[in-house]
Amino acid sequence: MWKLALCVFLGSGIGGVCRYLASRYIEKFIGTISVVGAVKVFPWPTLMVNILGCFLIGLIYGVVDGNTFHLSEQAKAFLTAGFCGGLTTFSTFSNENYLLFQSSEFFILLIYVAVSILLGFLAAYGGHALMRAV
Repeated sequence: MWKLALCVFLGSGIGGVCRYLASRYIEKFIGTISVVGAVKVFPWPTLMVNILGCFLIGLIYGVVDGNTFHLSEQAKAFLTAGFCGGLTTFSTFSNENYLLFQSSEFFILLIYVAVSILLGFLAAYGGHALMRAV
């Protein structure tokens, strides 16, 4: 149990740092504008890292479920609950939705939620499908 918890701890730390760096990079080139803490444009950084995380977890579980090769419980915990869990962020997604709601950006809110769910599902599905094809 402790060995698995350590694997999750290490993976989530690395995933969290990757999310932070990717989000800063995406903000630099695509941008989000914050006015008194409220998101005023589409929150691209969170969407993009969440979709990437969904694709990666689809790949990982596609490997595991498809028996492409064996992953130890430690490796699976490190990659899924750890790295992918640290890379993706439901809390930031939820807060951005709240901020969009608070600033009466209802259309952007609706699009953000719909696109996040749809693309997240398709990315996970695509990861699984890709590994089944291998």
